[in-house]
Amino acid sequence: MLKLTTNMHVQLQNDRSAETFSHQSLEIENGKVPVDLTSGRISLPHTFCNLVTSKEELVEKIFPNIQTNYKNHNWLNERAILSAKNKDIYELHNIIQSNIQSDAVTYKSVDTVVEADEAVNYPTKFLNSLDLRLKIGLPIIML
Repeated sequence: MLKLTTNMHVQLQNDRSAETFSHQSLEIENGKVPVDLTSGRISLPHTFCNLVTSKEELVEKIFPNIQTNYKNHNWLNERAILSAKNKDIYELHNIIQSNIQSDAVTYKSVDTVVEADEAVNYPTKFLNSLDLRLKIGLPIIML
């Protein structure tokens, strides 16, 4: 089995802080960071992350001055917030949207079935359950 040992993306950036972050992430992944036996948790170095107390503060840390920078694609390319829960993403999305002064457009999901007799297999609570609200210049990640 081959194991990758060099993060080429970081190496090509020639950015010392990205190199340090990559090394620390690898240490965590490989289980080389000491674990507190009472809590089962690890301690992250202070340089590894910024702690925030609210979603609003998180948005401000990741997207400072978004009101003036949201049209700068290079600035946006350097920023992202990822979350495991849709609920959190919806809340973060709304916070970011509230900082951008333009009209929002809402797109609803369109739900159809190929065979009409299959329609009974889908509970109505799942139909049209998605709303996508967008503003011009609003950063989004589509997966």
